Amino acid sequence: MRPTLQSRIRDGIERLRGNAEPEAEDKTMSQTRPETSEELLEAIQNTDPVSDPADDLTTGVEGTERTAGPIRPGEQADHEAEQLRGERDALLDRLARLQAEFENARRRADRERSEFREYATGSAVEQFLPVLDNFQLALKANGTAEQLRTGVELIAKQMEEALRSLNVVPVETAGVPFDPRLHEALGNVESAELPDGQVFDEVRRGYRLRERLLRPALVRIVSNPQQKRA
Repeated sequence: MRPTLQSRIRDGIERLRGNAEPEAEDKTMSQTRPETSEELLEAIQNTDPVSDPADDLTTGVEGTERTAGPIRPGEQADHEAEQLRGERDALLDRLARLQAEFENARRRADRERSEFREYATGSAVEQFLPVLDNFQLALKANGTAEQLRTGVELIAKQMEEALRSLNVVPVETAGVPFDPRLHEALGNVESAELPDGQVFDEVRRGYRLRERLLRPALVRIVSNPQQKRA
């Protein structure tokens, strides 16, 4: 067994400094130990370097990598193409699912809108069925003209109540200035007693659904010559 480079250097340094005596070695080691610095130098030059275990591990890993070899350009292109095809198929499947969900949501919204419209129409018609019944009873009655008039007035009040239950209210006209957003002018009436531009009377009633105008009120407007000259 040949002595290692480290042991020879350590022994030579101890021998040169004289700080320590080398321990007893076996016969083979005593025969190969250098006695002088020249022999030590020669021994160092002739000694084979000892490979580090870490280097052996690294060499083994590198050898394994070299054995595997690099990926060929054609194989890499095929791998990328296969990956792209998989992504494409996933996106197409997702798109088909989204289209189906959108179509189902659209149909459901149309069905709900139609059902709501039918419900709203039915609720409105239900309010006027009693009014229609009273009109039919009035037509069958054999009373006087005054009794017929009283019956029609009651039916008109019942109609107004039905409209009010649907948030439909008449447009205000009595004693208010003419408003083109709510009123429609049928003509002018000269009067020196009323302010110019005020609603004189109502020819046809207008109605609003909350803030929405269903139809304007048909009115006549006051024309005051004195205020116009002033």
